[in-house]
Amino acid sequence: MLPEEVVAHAEEAPPYNKLPENENPYALFTDGSCHIMGKHQRWKAAVWIRTQRVAEAAEGQGESSQFAEVKAIQLALAIAEREKWPMLYLCIDSWMVANALWGWLQQWKQSNWQRRGKPIWAAPLWQAIAAWLEKLVVKVHHVDAHVPKSQATEEHQNNQQVDQAAKIEVAQVDLDWQHKGELFTAWQAHDTSGHQGRDATYRWACDRGVDLTMDAIAQVIHECETCAAINQAKRLKPLWYGGRWLKYKYGEAWEIDYITLPQTHQGK
Repeated sequence: MLPEEVVAHAEEAPPYNKLPENENPYALFTDGSCHIMGKHQRWKAAVWIRTQRVAEAAEGQGESSQFAEVKAIQLALAIAEREKWPMLYLCIDSWMVANALWGWLQQWKQSNWQRRGKPIWAAPLWQAIAAWLEKLVVKVHHVDAHVPKSQATEEHQNNQQVDQAAKIEVAQVDLDWQHKGELFTAWQAHDTSGHQGRDATYRWACDRGVDLTMDAIAQVIHECETCAAINQAKRLKPLWYGGRWLKYKYGEAWEIDYITLPQTHQGK
């Protein structure tokens, strides 16, 4: 009889504050994130080493936040191997990753890393993780990341540390492009809505599901030539005329600058 094949999977572990003292030093917190800017997609994976109060991270392009979360597991396993730990205790806030480590890996390996005849997502990553799990005791605990600050424990505080470490620092040039895109959208909303004021333009955009900031709208209105012409027309025409307050229409600004076209030789 052939020996039974070793199937990789992690054990489910208790909360961080209930760890045995001898296992506490081997706890790592992992997380991953993704930032999309235009056509570019950047990811970052991070591991928080609680005992050293430091984080290790890896970054790349073209992948999702789920990929980054799995990559963070690889980083944690590499740290455990480098430090020659006898075991690894992982604290993660992703149910997808937790379930994969608890049992899906076993199913994927038994089905030759396929599902319904197709390769599973990120198969090379999972295969590398499975190889590590075959030679290292790994325990996994899922951290609830959505708890009120008043109820946050040391576990949640450490999870916040790795969450911060996984955030992508956006370059100023990316922020500039993002701001320019928002200004263009704000200008379209301001122009289409009839060159209304800041609050009216904001309401018009909200009613149509367009997400704009008051600052972007205010900047567009400040730089709008049409609005400047309207304001100039109001200064030229008195507000009180003939015993009544005058009302203004946006079209009046166009009438002030109106120049007749020259006639053709046929008088048309």
